[in-house]
Amino acid sequence: MPFRAVLRSEWTKLWSVRSTWWCTAIYVVAVGASGWLAAAGTDSSPQAAVAVQTALTGFGVGQLALVVLGVLVVSTEFASGMALVSLTAVPRRTRLLLAKTVVVLTYCLVLTVLLAVVCALAARTLTAVPGGVQPGDPDVVRTLLLQVGAAGLVGVLGVALGAVLRSTAGAVGIAAVLVLVAPPALALAGGDLAARISQGLPALRVGEDAFLAVATPWPVGMSVVAAWAVGVWLLGAVLLERRDV
Repeated sequence: MPFRAVLRSEWTKLWSVRSTWWCTAIYVVAVGASGWLAAAGTDSSPQAAVAVQTALTGFGVGQLALVVLGVLVVSTEFASGMALVSLTAVPRRTRLLLAKTVVVLTYCLVLTVLLAVVCALAARTLTAVPGGVQPGDPDVVRTLLLQVGAAGLVGVLGVALGAVLRSTAGAVGIAAVLVLVAPPALALAGGDLAARISQGLPALRVGEDAFLAVATPWPVGMSVVAAWAVGVWLLGAVLLERRDV
């Protein structure tokens, strides 16, 4: 089967299940509503990038919906027995996993681009900034692109965990700990060791939600998230090839 046909099949499966719509609704509400509330609660900001970062606060929690979606794309097929049908149609297992990853990555990127624009509009409309929030401001554009990239990588991490564990509960639980629970716990714990561990977790925080993670420079943060996503995905691909259905 041509790879394009596999992509079409996976895209159809993604939008034919209710879980996708639920994850989408939760993500939109968590990010969009939080963005407008955060911007409305911030009377002024010294810089446009800071105002936009404040409006992006909802991504810290909303990204969990992307992780859940990525996990479900893989784990539900093994739970329902549909994986056998999929692998019969596409015997090359890594190819099938790649198609699922591309579909989820595309979904995460497109939806996050739209929500990032909504949050930027909230900052521009509701927060007073010297000179205003200009769409062409390099710092603003970089902030938005970082958030979009991080959201895409989190979706890939969800797919990877689903492939490694094949258990919805187990994969979602571990993902929640990695991106949502452990970072604030370690940040609150304090100490150099806790800070270093927190910085090594896949929890890039572009928004102004410092309680959620120890701060890291954005190149380091993106590198860590990418390393987790790619590393776990490669492990999932190897296990998918070696294990029985």
